[in-house]
Amino acid sequence: MTYIKRTLEKNILEISEDYSCLLLIGPRQVGKTTMLEHLMEGTARQKVTLDDAENRRLAKSDPALFLEMHPAPVLIDEIQYAPELFSYIKINVDNGAAPGSYWLTGSQAFQLMELAQESLAGRTAIIHMSSLSQAELYGDGTTEPLTLSIAKLNSRKEHLTSCNSIEMFERIWNGGMPGHKSGRYRDRDVFYSSYIQTYINRDVTDMIPGVDKLLFADFIRAAACRVGQMLNVHDIAQDVSVSDDTAKRWLQVLEKSEVIFYLRPYSNNLLKRTVKTPKMYFFDTGLVAYLTKYSSPDILMNGAINGAVLENYTVAEIRKTWHNSAKECLLHYYRDKDTNEIDMVIETDGELHPLEIKKSTNPGTELASAFNVLDKGSVPRGTGAILCLREEISAIDRSTFILPIWMI
Repeated sequence: MTYIKRTLEKNILEISEDYSCLLLIGPRQVGKTTMLEHLMEGTARQKVTLDDAENRRLAKSDPALFLEMHPAPVLIDEIQYAPELFSYIKINVDNGAAPGSYWLTGSQAFQLMELAQESLAGRTAIIHMSSLSQAELYGDGTTEPLTLSIAKLNSRKEHLTSCNSIEMFERIWNGGMPGHKSGRYRDRDVFYSSYIQTYINRDVTDMIPGVDKLLFADFIRAAACRVGQMLNVHDIAQDVSVSDDTAKRWLQVLEKSEVIFYLRPYSNNLLKRTVKTPKMYFFDTGLVAYLTKYSSPDILMNGAINGAVLENYTVAEIRKTWHNSAKECLLHYYRDKDTNEIDMVIETDGELHPLEIKKSTNPGTELASAFNVLDKGSVPRGTGAILCLREEISAIDRSTFILPIWMI
């Protein structure tokens, strides 16, 4: 197995010099623990996992004793299984715990963020991690948040590897899960099958006691068929014969464990006809391709969901450029009741940057016409781009670039 260097490593080490406690959250098996174990090699830090039933029992029944037996600096893995630890870690931090004393990981992001904000508000750094990015898999690992300036875009080219349409769909189909991409688990289908089983058996049953595991697996597949679309809970519920209320609860579970995420529609007080429904995406397109039963990149590239899965890949990669820089950003999409639509809107530095995503190597300039609708709002429109399968960067004009997706 080959360790793949993660872009977050530098940020983790820098943040650990400032904060006594660091919480690394993200979906199951994206490499959180592996990266932290790599960073702690040759140090005094020890690791303890709450996947172990005995460790979990002690952490829940006597958290003070648990922390005495595993003194700082320590990596506590899967801390969501013993939330009782948070208040005791707070006591140690308030009593002067050194920077970097506690590294915590977990795969139930929303629950952990709530617990950390309640018990460790202002005392812990919360960092998101997702599956491997293009920069980590097909570049030198260097990345910055995607920004649309010519200088920044030209700099990105030096750190990333270009690809054609076929190669892009190979990236999409293979996904970015470290267990598979590192060579540890070579059979992609077996890996993703095991991933779903482990996720349901550990995370889902913990959040929904007594859940029908086979039905929930069917539910995930039904959701995967609708990536890149405005969320329609009723349609997903009908596919697996559950109630709309059940489908809503199950979608919340998928979101809380970061298997899916949403882009919320952009709106402000001057844009009154915008829709309210979010669009749904999966964190990893390899998982989408597996769940939707596309057996090869070629078949996926010519399949019914090719445009939607390309959009999913692009949105997820843009999101990773921010998370891998340990930064947050406001990411939206735009759609109004007059059917004007923009696939993605990045709100940063007081400007809106509209993005259109197309499965084309030569997109038409008319695709940028929808960007003008943002001029009616109160936030100024900045540079936009059409993201596509073109191999080289180009431009429609100074305010709209044509950007290859491999450059994200």
